[in-house]
Amino acid sequence: MRVLHVITGLAAGGAELQLRLLLRHQQSVAEVAALTNPGSVARAIQADGIAVHEIGMRSNTDLAALPRLVRLIRAGRFDVVHTHLYRACVYGRVASRLAGVRHAVATEHSLGERTIEGRRLSPGIRAMYLATERLGDATIAVSGTVARRLTAWGVPRSRVEVIPNGIDAREYRFDPMRRAHIRAQLGIGPDQFVVGSVARLVPGKQVDVVLRALSGQPGVRALIVGDGPDHSALTALAGLLGVESTFTGESDDVAGLLSAMDILVVPSLVETFGLAVIEGLAAGLPVLYTDCPALDELPSYAAPGARKLPASPEAYRLAIATATRERSRRLPPPPALDHYDIARLAARIDALYARVARATGRNIPTDSQRSRAWRAQARS
Repeated sequence: MRVLHVITGLAAGGAELQLRLLLRHQQSVAEVAALTNPGSVARAIQADGIAVHEIGMRSNTDLAALPRLVRLIRAGRFDVVHTHLYRACVYGRVASRLAGVRHAVATEHSLGERTIEGRRLSPGIRAMYLATERLGDATIAVSGTVARRLTAWGVPRSRVEVIPNGIDAREYRFDPMRRAHIRAQLGIGPDQFVVGSVARLVPGKQVDVVLRALSGQPGVRALIVGDGPDHSALTALAGLLGVESTFTGESDDVAGLLSAMDILVVPSLVETFGLAVIEGLAAGLPVLYTDCPALDELPSYAAPGARKLPASPEAYRLAIATATRERSRRLPPPPALDHYDIARLAARIDALYARVARATGRNIPTDSQRSRAWRAQARS
């Protein structure tokens, strides 16, 4: 089965990195189209041997991108178009219909209560989303929380499939040699207690809570992994509070940086899944968090190393102070990791493609059938 994944952009981000991981484990033959901003994740996907097409969209209203996407879909003879993120869902569903592809699937990564991908929801955005959703066959929600929001919007529950984000837990296993190497690179002492954050630097992620919680805690360093529009304000805040801190910016070695940490702190209020929490647990870290649907939808025994806190600096300050005194050893992999195994979840997405094709009464041709049809067309 040939699948074209259409995504808004491919700079470092949760949905973008999740797509790369999915591509590594899917059985379908896939290519990727980035509407805009083909950044570091695009290069990584290409290094994995998968074609990435740049559509060159200039803005949300750049309608000239639509015919370019239609031509790409037609030329690639794709069986399924799978869209990711709001702009790609809108344009990708329309383009797939215009290109004659009957099967379209979307993954909804970032639908919050009042925002979608960080932008404030409006009646116009909701109407556009629902109008184009009807052009597809199914929408994958990355958590039960997102599924409930979709149905509250008016998407029929029969068209919503809950398939969570996944993780390759082996990539995050604690490595003491890696820890020592990265700490030396960053100028962090081998015995210094490091409080980590992995997040896009935007207001909803509340990275400032991490810094405020560390104010007045000597000998503790903040390791902030990620970038975004709040970068300058957060570095200034760290200086104002006297918090010893390292800001790495975007990184393609999150697993290594997690090895360098002693605890992961995630005070975000806007999570639709909470992948950073799962990654921290895979690295054997104790994790403090405020909002993580990925854990909230599992029994408490699935993640004994995670602790839910109110999103206040004082609550985090007390919990971090306790962790600093106790300095726990690395934790064993929790049962939650089995639930979010990427190989199993990728197989479920492949199965969804096949099920959608059967439901619409159209058989997806095999590779040999497709080859015979192409040769026949070439002779004619």
